[in-house]
Amino acid sequence: RQMCIRDRYQRRVRGTNCHTMSPLRTLGAILLIAAVAYSATNKCTVAARKAHCPPSAVFWGYGGCACALVFACLGAAYGTAKAGVGVANMGVMHPDMVMKSIIPVVMAGVLGIYGLIVAVLLASGIKQDDAWSYSSYSGFSALSAGMCCGLAGLSAGLAIGIVGDAGVRANARQPKLFVGIILILIFAEALGLYGLIVALILQSNKLECKSISDGIYVGSGDGSCVG
Repeated sequence: RQMCIRDRYQRRVRGTNCHTMSPLRTLGAILLIAAVAYSATNKCTVAARKAHCPPSAVFWGYGGCACALVFACLGAAYGTAKAGVGVANMGVMHPDMVMKSIIPVVMAGVLGIYGLIVAVLLASGIKQDDAWSYSSYSGFSALSAGMCCGLAGLSAGLAIGIVGDAGVRANARQPKLFVGIILILIFAEALGLYGLIVALILQSNKLECKSISDGIYVGSGDGSCVG
């Protein structure tokens, strides 16, 4: 009988201990699972994102925005000023031909719109919501897109300004040259359009940092990243 009482007492004590220790065991299990998950995390993925998405990548992206707008506006400003001088000189003797001769000025102003469009698109693609969220690939692509649009607009503006200045003066003396001058201006404007098309294609080439995996890095057996 004493043995039975002793067994019942031990069972009660054990049950009490199990009941009081259950939260500690649950906490220990959670910590163990977290430790296993942390050790299973591939460190090469983090290293790859840091390597391909540095903070300096944003500099190249905004540099592309500046190149697109600044160079395109330089070409538009030169074309407008150069052609405007010719229109003003011609308008003194032939004021009735001023509106017809304003075409080079309008075509030069369109170049600035090309640069504005590309700059807005590039700026909208630069996002720094999280750390290492903008890749160098996207930055270099934005820089090349901005330079394509900006420098193409600058070259087109130089051509439009020179042709427009000489063309409106010649058209005042010989009206039959009007069609030929317009064709020359159209081909000069096409240079800026070429840059715009290539810039739109380039700015669509992006590398999302979230898609970078550990496939380009080699990991060792202990989970460290070799490179």
